[in-house]
Formats: sequence, C-alpha cells, structure tokens
Amino acid sequence: MLKAPVIAIVDDDDSVREALSDLLQVTGFASRAFASANALLSDAAIDDFDCIITDVRMPGIDGIQLQARLRTLCPATPLIFITSAHDPATRNRALECGAHAYLAKPIGDDVLLAHLESALDRGERPGAR
Repeated sequence: MLKAPVIAIVDDDDSVREALSDLLQVTGFASRAFASANALLSDAAIDDFDCIITDVRMPGIDGIQLQARLRTLCPATPLIFITSAHDPATRNRALECGAHAYLAKPIGDDVLLAHLESALDRGERPGAR
C-alpha cells in the first residue's frame, strides 16, 4: 500500500489551516498544519514533506522569506502559495524563485488540487496561475 503524500500547510489564519487540512484529508492526503513559518522551520521533519502550501502575508517570516529558506533546507520540495495579496511583483518573484504555483484567494478546491497533483508529479506547471 502506498503512503499518502504529506503536505505542510503554513498559514496564520486558523480557519484557512483547518479548511485546507479537511480538504486534503477527504481527498486522500495527509497534512500537518503550522501557524507560522517559524513553526515549520523548527520542525525536525521539514524535509519529509511532499509539498508545502503557504500564505504570503504572515507575521514574522513571510512566505517569500520562507521560500528563500526552504530553497536551502529542502530545495526539491514543491511550494504552492495561496494568498489574498494581489501584488504582481510578489507573484513574479515567487514564481521566478521556483514556486510551483501562486494562487489568489479564494481558491476553488479543484484548482488547488490540480496544482497539488501537478506539484507531486513533479511535472510541468499548470498554465493558469
């Protein structure tokens, strides 16, 4: 039996973390939720995640700063940004630095899951972002 991919969810909003955890659970993924980038970065199993979904705007270390640190710690782990920040410069920076996707909230479950499946397949990025 194959092990379910484990997805890290990093968002300072409790309701977003809970909703994403529930969505991933019902679609067959395992997940671990973190309220901050610091919490993820201090996790001993940080390199065991199959994908990381993170917000951009968070107190302390933001998503872009987290991305820079993850490139050193676990460079092969795909990163998906979900955000209400509609800033083209931030979006471009995230994608240029290797983010698999940069998705604007609200995000349809089907859109997020399609990007997640693509990230886990290590295939081409979906065209729509």
